[in-house]
Amino acid sequence: MKKRSWKAALLISIMALGITACSSGKQAASVPEDNSAPVKELTLGEIEKQAKQEGKVVSVGMPDNWANWKETWDDIAGKYGLSHSDTDLSSAEEIAKFEAEKNNPTADIGDVGISFGPIAKDKGVTMPYKPTHWENIPDWAKDKDGHWVVGYQGTIAVMTDKSQVKNPPKTWNDLLTGDYKVSITDVTKGTQAQMGVLAAAIAHGGNEANIQPGLDFFAKLADQNRLSTLEINTGVLEKGEVSVALLWDFNALGYRDQIDPDRFEVSILQEGSVASGYATIINKYAPHPNAAKLARELY
Repeated sequence: MKKRSWKAALLISIMALGITACSSGKQAASVPEDNSAPVKELTLGEIEKQAKQEGKVVSVGMPDNWANWKETWDDIAGKYGLSHSDTDLSSAEEIAKFEAEKNNPTADIGDVGISFGPIAKDKGVTMPYKPTHWENIPDWAKDKDGHWVVGYQGTIAVMTDKSQVKNPPKTWNDLLTGDYKVSITDVTKGTQAQMGVLAAAIAHGGNEANIQPGLDFFAKLADQNRLSTLEINTGVLEKGEVSVALLWDFNALGYRDQIDPDRFEVSILQEGSVASGYATIINKYAPHPNAAKLARELY
């Protein structure tokens, strides 16, 4: 498993999009148009005070059932009295929303796959902010100026509905020779699917610079009419619309425990997998910027 697999993920995301046409408690208070000029700094205490005045935080792609964000939102509500709302979007959709709504922004913060962090920065829609634990974050997991910061990692796992598949797959070859559909989310929209492609590539002799074996693997599934890009959530899993899925382990384990631990099996395929991270991006045009900074602090 590779912590620095974001470089490969970035390559995959660029290809996929092409297919579809320090801190010491002091942080930046606002962001100038060029995202680079010096700005006035606020202490963490001042940020907390202003966040309380803002009264709320609006996120995208950070629902309660993803990576246990619920605990963070509960902490923010309990500690600062901030209300929270979320719209569940993919990484690409989050960046597009920040850009499209810059003259009338609604969202404050998003959670994107690490491959999308540099894309968001390049598009100029991010507000840099270094949390107080900045020095404890490894260099690979953060933008040097704080435009994106990784908070957690996941590993690509396989989730099997045992009510439909009596012999859950243990290897990538099992996936290829099964008689069930294999679900993976849209590779053009999110890191979860992109890392699934990379994991398949590595399992079949590829690497971060050569993802073709992974693309070939999923092409074979598609040729067998056994590939699904259905959006995976508790609803479709409960209804039995997904037999086998490639997901982050934290999602798969969460879904399993929410629905029925005895019905679903979650495992890592024997040839190996890939670990990658998710990063917060704060909207450059955030209506509640200090509340967004507190969300990164508690991340």
